[in-house]
Amino acid sequence: MAKLCLGTAGFGMKYGINNKTGKSTKKQVFKMFDLARREGIEYIDTAQAYGDAEEILGEYKHRKSFKIITKLLPNCFDDAAGKAINSAIMDMWIGSFIDRLRQDPAAMLLHTPRYIYDEKIRCALRKFRCLADVPIGVSIYNPEDALCAVKLGFDVIQVPYNIFDQRLDYTDFFQLAKEAGVQVFARSPFLQGLILMREDEIPDHLSLAKDYLREFDRIIRKHGFSRLEAAFLFSLTHTGLNHVVFGVDNIRQLKEDIQIAKRRYDFRACCWELTQAFRDVPESIVIPSLWAKETAS
Repeated sequence: MAKLCLGTAGFGMKYGINNKTGKSTKKQVFKMFDLARREGIEYIDTAQAYGDAEEILGEYKHRKSFKIITKLLPNCFDDAAGKAINSAIMDMWIGSFIDRLRQDPAAMLLHTPRYIYDEKIRCALRKFRCLADVPIGVSIYNPEDALCAVKLGFDVIQVPYNIFDQRLDYTDFFQLAKEAGVQVFARSPFLQGLILMREDEIPDHLSLAKDYLREFDRIIRKHGFSRLEAAFLFSLTHTGLNHVVFGVDNIRQLKEDIQIAKRRYDFRACCWELTQAFRDVPESIVIPSLWAKETAS
């Protein structure tokens, strides 16, 4: 259970391609937080870009039971330079973490990976880390940025990882992160819900995913797993991941995910076959930001 990190994107806005109910209500969110706390989930993942998720979390009376990982706004330093970056970080820290979350976070992450290549921003973040005693990190989208973030001394790196997105397994990222003492959080175990969708629900611009899902079903059926179990276990059993960030739309889904994390499974044979079958899935499927581009065209 200590490996679980509850994501809050769907608590502050409608999130996920398979979301049929929209944004959760505050009452529903608080019930999910209550369940997570009772079951021993320690980490919550949020961000300034997740609608009013931070405000809702800040209103939860038992919020200090959790270690909160949050992210600065995307592109937040595009118009800042030099000392202005230091001021911008402090303003966002006070505005987001003190005013909205009402407590210091367990880590503060960049939501814009290209910022890791800017020495001024890295310097400002290091100063912030010393001043606030808060670990710094980054949420990345491709293996090149993940490898660079390890070498540049970030404390926390959030990466995409799931059955269809195994790109990092074919680099030395996990070994480097372990040697450097970096905490690795993996998001998107269900690929924003795509892995759990029925074939007739998949939009035309993602029709290529249907063949991969059929092969996924063939493999897990042979080993006696459901899609939900196999997708979640694929991330949970990965030894290079410290935590798995997972999102839910309602308390029923949260209960199901918690039960999967609690049970003991022999997932080795299924995991090996899934690893072999989905070593090279096209980026047009594994990178959600490319889905929007397809839709726009």
